[in-house]
Amino acid sequence: MHEVSVGEIEALAREHGLAVTRTTAPMADSAGRAEVSWVTMCMTLPDDGAGALPLLRGIILNDAKTTTYKLGLLRSIARLADLAPALARPGTGDDDVELPIGAVALNWLRIYLPLISARLPQSPGNAGPDSLGFVGDAFRGLMTSGISATDLRIGASFTDERAVLVARAIGDAARTIARMPANFTTYPGSDARVFDARTSRTPRSQSLVLDGETLAMFGSISVPGHVWRAMQRLGAWIEPVLVAEWARLTRIYAAGQGSELPLGVVEAALAWTEPNRDVRLARDIALAALDKGDRLHCVWSGQRLRADILDIDHCLPWSAWPCADLWNLFPAHRRINQHQKRDRLPSSAALTHARPLVLDWWKDAWEHVARRSR
Repeated sequence: MHEVSVGEIEALAREHGLAVTRTTAPMADSAGRAEVSWVTMCMTLPDDGAGALPLLRGIILNDAKTTTYKLGLLRSIARLADLAPALARPGTGDDDVELPIGAVALNWLRIYLPLISARLPQSPGNAGPDSLGFVGDAFRGLMTSGISATDLRIGASFTDERAVLVARAIGDAARTIARMPANFTTYPGSDARVFDARTSRTPRSQSLVLDGETLAMFGSISVPGHVWRAMQRLGAWIEPVLVAEWARLTRIYAAGQGSELPLGVVEAALAWTEPNRDVRLARDIALAALDKGDRLHCVWSGQRLRADILDIDHCLPWSAWPCADLWNLFPAHRRINQHQKRDRLPSSAALTHARPLVLDWWKDAWEHVARRSR
């Protein structure tokens, strides 16, 4: 017998898909040993009653894996269930949903980019990234172009060579997903696939906006309804199990290559990060306009703004969508933003009323950015 801590047992529980349901306070040793105390911990295998959690647990922890692809597919879908559930549409089956495979592939790239950049192995052997089907010229271009993982998010836009590069990388990832993990992730004791993926030709354009319509052009993937709902409701359990198993596999692959990864290195590369809540660019543009004597108005109330009452509002609030792109940042009266608008989604009527001021702001803001970039 060995001394253990509560934290160590909780970590082991997460790695094996167990949920800790109760932990007692330390109790004195019944044999009277002062240096010994006991903690009782109760654990259970979570189950949503629909069979989705046992299915996911089996794929994550029990399925044979020659790469991290199955984990990548599950996590890419789970991130959509958490952050972009509106992309789901009713499928053709009795109870399934259809997702743009471009959105799944986008998350796939966002997850794998830090791992490959850190040269963390995602398959056994010494072939390195060259053994991964989605790591082609386009993915390598992402690594050298200055495009970060957080740049690869729904709503982002790219132009010129970067647009072509991102589209090709999404297309490569979508085809890899359809050919490998979606094709080989099956129900227990069956050849029936859990996910049904279909890909289309990669769109080619010098302008790329990663919205739902564009991401659907890459194809689609069907997700069983009970799996999708479990990912939405129980993501707080599913995400840590995925990350723990992914880190464990990566360490096994690294050990097979003769290297030992320090604790925390893989977990840091697997961290899902969001853009910074940075409104400095929009504020600088607004203050520059005021310094020139231009009129600047609150888009929601129409009130003329001064520097001391200027706030920058996220039109779609940060809590709903963490987007700090310039198009989503509007000048607003501090009182309106902090006490009335706050984290609310604007109504259709409010947007219609604000339309003229929003268009004026966009025109001035983008012209300011264009002048500064010359």
